[in-house]
Amino acid sequence: MSIAKTNYGIMPSGEEVFAYEIKNNLVTASIVTLGAALNKLLVKDKSGNFRDVLLGFDNLHDRLSYSDYHGVTVGQYCNRIKGGKFMLCGKLFNVEKNENNITCLHGAGEYSSALWKAKEIDDKSVCFTYLSPDMNNGFPGSVENRVTYTLSESDLIIEYDAVPDTETIINLTNHAYFNLNGYDFGTILNHTLTINADYYIPIDKYSIPTGDIASVKGTPLSFVDGKKIGKEIDADAVQLKNGQGYDHNFCINGYDGTLKTAAKVKGDESGIELTVKTTLPGIQFYSGNFLNGMKGKNNISMERRTGFCLETQFYPDTPNNAHFPPCVFSPEKPYKSKTVYSFSNI
Repeated sequence: MSIAKTNYGIMPSGEEVFAYEIKNNLVTASIVTLGAALNKLLVKDKSGNFRDVLLGFDNLHDRLSYSDYHGVTVGQYCNRIKGGKFMLCGKLFNVEKNENNITCLHGAGEYSSALWKAKEIDDKSVCFTYLSPDMNNGFPGSVENRVTYTLSESDLIIEYDAVPDTETIINLTNHAYFNLNGYDFGTILNHTLTINADYYIPIDKYSIPTGDIASVKGTPLSFVDGKKIGKEIDADAVQLKNGQGYDHNFCINGYDGTLKTAAKVKGDESGIELTVKTTLPGIQFYSGNFLNGMKGKNNISMERRTGFCLETQFYPDTPNNAHFPPCVFSPEKPYKSKTVYSFSNI
């Protein structure tokens, strides 16, 4: 095990951005301090060769120019809040509407654009911290955030801790784009995906949750038994038209706050399999519908559906849907969650 710290670039403000590389014999992970972003994941394929399975950027300039939340830590509230408003403790809060001027997406980019502080815990863990000011982008409360990345054998473990100074909503995730054949391979449509969810959250034409919880049975949204991502992605179905593909939260079966398997994905060419486990109730499957050819590592164009996201989370727009698992936290009840990415090769 080892950790190496290198310069990733200089911000326009003059602040230095660093990359921390955690390495063992099975996996190498690189995380940059801008957005506490997961930028590289080298894992072994079925032939024993290492492949980088993350879409990302070789340098800070490209990340600032082209990033669409690639690998970043997202908060204070990931995913969408309808109308950019919610009630909390009897008070209406209006947060920044950064998507089509009708919804707040990913906390309006606060955590993902922040420069996090980093500290090496030991030879396998790095902790990133960020203090979110009260009312930043309209969210109540000052929040002390901590995200810890740990390598353990073939597992990358991400632990999230957030302590607010007052009651507030918190929903944190990582927005990594995966391609298990390698970032430079092309389409992810032949990957086989299994999602441990009998229900999902339907969306409207703006990708905002309708508030319903619907069964996946008999729909293109069913991945319970596993299928290729591309098998039904262009089916004549309202939900797929609304998301221009998959961009939906799935309700993980058996949620009770303990670590559960949420999804499994296998690369068709590499044999690399990713298992995602989480303590959270939901997982957003996004099939990279809006990747538009921006330049990534080695000047490779990241085209539509060349990467997918599996974002562990509380359900989108939970503050406006009282029947969803609650996401309100306080000094007495701080936020805490864990996500594990486990890799194997067959």
